[in-house]
Amino acid sequence: MKLLVNSVRVIDKKSPFNGQVTDLLIEDGKIKQIGDRLDGAGAQVIDGNGLCVSAGWVDMRVQGRDPGFEHKEDLHSVREAASRGGFTEIVLLPNTQPVTDSKDTLNYIRHSGFGGLVTLHPAAAVTKKAEGVDFTEMMDLHQAGAIAFTDGENPVQNADLLLKTILYLRPLNALLINRPEDRELTLYGQMHEGVTSTLLGMKGMPSLAEEMMLIRDLKLLEYALEKNTYDTSAPVLHVSLLSTATSVQLIREAKAKGLPVSCDIAAHQLAFEDKDLLGFDTNLKVNPPFRSAEDNAAIREGLADGTIDAIVSDHNPHDEESKNLEFDHADFGITGLETAFALAAMHSGLNVGDVIEKLTTQPRHILRLPEVGIAEGATANLTFFDPNAEWVFDRSYSKSKNTPFLGQTLKGKVRGVINNGKQEWFQ
Repeated sequence: MKLLVNSVRVIDKKSPFNGQVTDLLIEDGKIKQIGDRLDGAGAQVIDGNGLCVSAGWVDMRVQGRDPGFEHKEDLHSVREAASRGGFTEIVLLPNTQPVTDSKDTLNYIRHSGFGGLVTLHPAAAVTKKAEGVDFTEMMDLHQAGAIAFTDGENPVQNADLLLKTILYLRPLNALLINRPEDRELTLYGQMHEGVTSTLLGMKGMPSLAEEMMLIRDLKLLEYALEKNTYDTSAPVLHVSLLSTATSVQLIREAKAKGLPVSCDIAAHQLAFEDKDLLGFDTNLKVNPPFRSAEDNAAIREGLADGTIDAIVSDHNPHDEESKNLEFDHADFGITGLETAFALAAMHSGLNVGDVIEKLTTQPRHILRLPEVGIAEGATANLTFFDPNAEWVFDRSYSKSKNTPFLGQTLKGKVRGVINNGKQEWFQ
């Protein structure tokens, strides 16, 4: 592949070309040359007028569904949706059938995406079948290529299991990902506990369920590590899908102590509040649930001051039979790969450079992935996008269509991706 992209704006805080409009010559999977009026003899030429380019985006939380639930999503369709959303690398949660708790399942996922446009990073389960009872062979799974360890949709409820997991993973320099939720407090819950849930007569999911579990996890992390000897070069615990103001403050205080912890929020979390569920749209049924305006304001503040490290899609595909029914019987989840960037750009309050950092540099640091940058000689792992383009999300490339954004006008459009010597461009 030999490709010349003319007049593209570089968005990469670590690049000497950051903010500059320049030409990129890409050859044999590498950025061969960066500069003005480059010679494109023999190259495919793309007019980049109005486009921005950054390192390829990384999504830290994706439900791939394959193996076992291929009618909802498979590894081909999830890669297609990811590339359309600008992601060149995605982390797949282990909640498949069978669960990703063995090297066989792990290798099936890794090899299916090997050398493709979108690199698949499977996370392995902490416990067998992600049931929270018996440990998996974490050392073997780590050596086999597990990017991180998590029970995914099933938060680790047992404190002793979580503590021992931290102790097991630390010598491996491996990452534990957990979503804080006390499921005894959210049992039968449908939405955020508040005025709206009372008006609708639905069982609420209190903020307390997230906050109590987060306090526990942070205390266990502190207990597991020797005080004043924290290695903060990379987080030991990553807290996924924060949704409340108190949770943001708890992470802020933990970081001030020097605890090796990081966190993310889902892009869709900023687009809605609990009051938006008055119409009983099951596409708005997510976990954690949409919370209050005050919670959303605190999340934006946490993004701005660096408390929140990353933005994820929390892509959670479901078939029609799982969503098109009464609200209290519908499954939780939104498909988010194709809309994550637009939602982050529209609702986070961040400038485009800061949004990109939470999709690139920060996730790679948390996951211990090699740095990717825009420099001559660097590997061409790139996303091209127009942050100002308005577009109608009129078609999803996911197998599932459980999204409230179909037919909506969004701002911020992905135009192309390059990775592993392959490329794809979109209108």
